[in-house]
Amino acid sequence: MKGELKMDVNDYLPLRDVVFNTLRQAILRGEMEPGERLMEIQLADKLGVSRTPIREAIRKLELEGLVIMIPRKGAEVAHITEKDMRDVLEVRAALEELAATLACRNVTPERIEELKMANKRFEAAIISKDVVAIVDADVNFHDIIYAMTDNQRLIQIINNLREQMYRYRLEYVKDARAHSILISEHNDIIDKLSKKDEENTKIVIRQHITNQEKGIIRLLNK
Repeated sequence: MKGELKMDVNDYLPLRDVVFNTLRQAILRGEMEPGERLMEIQLADKLGVSRTPIREAIRKLELEGLVIMIPRKGAEVAHITEKDMRDVLEVRAALEELAATLACRNVTPERIEELKMANKRFEAAIISKDVVAIVDADVNFHDIIYAMTDNQRLIQIINNLREQMYRYRLEYVKDARAHSILISEHNDIIDKLSKKDEENTKIVIRQHITNQEKGIIRLLNK
């Protein structure tokens, strides 16, 4: 496990949910790596809780596909599979294309400036070489586009998939070769959006996701 687990206590959530969210974030952010065992006693000690909420959290993580149970071995962090990745990115691509279409209809010069500033922050994050900062900056860039859609239902659906998409974003940006490609793609998206070019905005968004898929497959097949 990379670093120490930190649990943010929330007075409005049951302890089992706080533990679940803590472990889920650790897996999605790569702090707990694929194949790493989830030892109930060890995790309970680290988080200062009993084994019961740990056990309940592991069951929920298994239902989400983030954890698998190995006979005679116990729970471990699930490996990223090509099938799971394709399924998530296929849905993301469809949602992003819809978001691009709606954003083109609502774009303003102020929003374009927001995107340009977001891409500058993305470039700064790349210079820092902090993969979590890079992913968070990429998420922020796309969130501005989602906000432009003015469609709360679409934003809600995208947010429901946010954590699953996060894991693959993180894997992709671990490869430094992807960084310059991402900056260029962001600039293309900004250019097409500023022209309210729905068709070509959808094309560059689709290519943006396709390149992520190819990049992750390359990493998986190393």
